Amino acid sequence: MMIAPSVLSSDFSKLGDEVKRMDACGADWIHLDVMDGHFVPNLTFGAPVIKAVRPFTDKPFDVHLMIDEPLRYLPDFLEAGADIISFHIESQSNAAETIAAIKAGGAKAAVALKPGTPVEEVFPYLDDLYMVLVMTVEPGFGGQSFMIDMMEKVRALKAKKPELLVQVDGGIHLGTISTAAKAGVDVCVAGTSVFKPSDAKQAIEDLKAAAESI
Repeated sequence: MMIAPSVLSSDFSKLGDEVKRMDACGADWIHLDVMDGHFVPNLTFGAPVIKAVRPFTDKPFDVHLMIDEPLRYLPDFLEAGADIISFHIESQSNAAETIAAIKAGGAKAAVALKPGTPVEEVFPYLDDLYMVLVMTVEPGFGGQSFMIDMMEKVRALKAKKPELLVQVDGGIHLGTISTAAKAGVDVCVAGTSVFKPSDAKQAIEDLKAAAESI
């Protein structure tokens, strides 16, 4: 199991240091949630902030675009240093064009699904994707409860393409990560469960141990 701490739960007043801390504590990726206040009812940060914190770690930047027009803004995020870019199948941009543009820009392409979106909507694109992100909460805010029924989507994706990476985001903690692991999840986004404890290194180790104990 890979753990991708979400900086949405970090102290924004020292974002660079928080990214460095997660790196030192064993994060596999750094997850950055970009929200435009339209696609989801929250506003976070854009490409300039990602570019500013890029020098603080060599770990992959896993950028989750919760925005209306991901294709329009892709050049900014590619230039900022995104390694993996997830955009929503429900967005206004053409999915095939967006995937092609991400790959042409040198990043790995991923598609994200809201809880209410049928998993079959991403099936036509699986051969061109590095990863699918299954949202296990409604996107927009942290601290929500894990939706266990989303594991059916994970199992369907793994049955369709076993080598595809599947990521889940939302409500991941010691009580839920084993459920994700059993379903076949490869990457868990973790927010408060790693940023809130005083010992983030131990928190990440505990999450991985719980996932591997199944």
